[in-house]
Amino acid sequence: MKIYNTLTRKKEELKTINEGEVKIYACGPTVYNFIHIGNARPLCVFDTLRRYLEYRGYNVRFVQNFTDIDDKIIKKAIEENSDYKTVSEKYIKEFWKDVKGMNFKEATVHPKATENIDEIISIISTLVEKGYAYAVENGDVYFSPSKFKDYGKLSHQPLEDLEAGARINIGELKKEPMDFALWKGAKPGEPYWDSPWGKGRPGWHIECSAMVRRYLGETIDIHCGGQDLIFPHHENEIAQSECCNGVPFANYWMHNGYINVDNVKMSKSLGNFFTVRDVAEKYGYEPIRYLMISSQYRSPINYSVDIIEQCRAALQRLYTCRDNLDFAIANGCHTVPENFEEIKDKLSSRREQFIEAMDDDLNTADAISVIFELVRDINTNVIGENASSELAEIAANIFDELTGVLGLVYNRKTDSLGDEIEELIESRQNARKEKNWAEADRIRDELKARGIILEDTPQGVKWHRE
Repeated sequence: MKIYNTLTRKKEELKTINEGEVKIYACGPTVYNFIHIGNARPLCVFDTLRRYLEYRGYNVRFVQNFTDIDDKIIKKAIEENSDYKTVSEKYIKEFWKDVKGMNFKEATVHPKATENIDEIISIISTLVEKGYAYAVENGDVYFSPSKFKDYGKLSHQPLEDLEAGARINIGELKKEPMDFALWKGAKPGEPYWDSPWGKGRPGWHIECSAMVRRYLGETIDIHCGGQDLIFPHHENEIAQSECCNGVPFANYWMHNGYINVDNVKMSKSLGNFFTVRDVAEKYGYEPIRYLMISSQYRSPINYSVDIIEQCRAALQRLYTCRDNLDFAIANGCHTVPENFEEIKDKLSSRREQFIEAMDDDLNTADAISVIFELVRDINTNVIGENASSELAEIAANIFDELTGVLGLVYNRKTDSLGDEIEELIESRQNARKEKNWAEADRIRDELKARGIILEDTPQGVKWHRE
């Protein structure tokens, strides 16, 4: 598999630290509100990365954090006359509702910043001892990027250019504009933890360095997140981790592209800001996941009502195909067609095409195209009047395999109808045999009123829920 590495700005063959194992860290949300559709993209993209690597046989250790102490969380707690813990726990619960709706696989570990204070203090202490960081009189501790010769290697900007836009805000006691906070001295009324520099709390960047080291080790295979995190967040993670540990921090850096809304950058100030919950209540969660992986992950994507509707329609085609396969498996003939091996090989070739697309820097757009080619093969050669149940089963297995890697088609209803409904369908079939069309229509309308839609085919009656 080749991955575009932000660090080197080129595609590179994935070579993991330990053969057959992949250690991945993905930056998670700051839990002060519902996640928005911009948050949904890295969640869906890197969940798909994890699924694909597991599909290819890797043992994946996937860590994604919660930032559960932060200026925004403290501000929200004040607004709600609450406390930081109540706010963070509330929105962690809301996070789980949304990501489970999008079929996100739970990470190996979901650590919280507040659970890793000791590790954070340990790293900061080492940085101070080594001369990369310094404490000031109000209890703040700052890191000095000027002392790390490779600062800017991820964003590909020299320190001088980065310094041009930096400044020292009122109340800050740092020595240079580019210096960033590792530890913040507590202000009156704020939550705090004891440290060698007094009561305070961690800065944003340091928590990820601490959690990476604790749960994955000093050097990891892949670090990922949105493009907006390249600078300063990921740049600062590299600096503080490599200065502390003396080894490379991450071998591959993956960053997903931005999301626009109606071709304009999403922004609260522009009023084009949507939470995952907002969109899911209207269109469901699965179309959101489909949208997020419908383009190659480094490309920007556009959200609009028309596009999310197109995603729903595309998913319906997939569900219809899978339902037809179920019907063919249950009702198809048990003889195989003359060109059985030819069709089987064609179906199997879609698997190789899918892998080829995904091996090319996780190209989910091309992978989805392959799945729809598979659907066309199935509609042409597998389902229909003389469907082979054996061939349908082979096709269903390949279909489930490929859609499962992308985390799609996960809302299939495979439940039985119940005895009463089954009896009504059988009664309607008997009425049709007796050419009692009025009774057959009456039963069909009764079933429709109960949300069961019937379709008569040469192989028998098919049903789906409305």
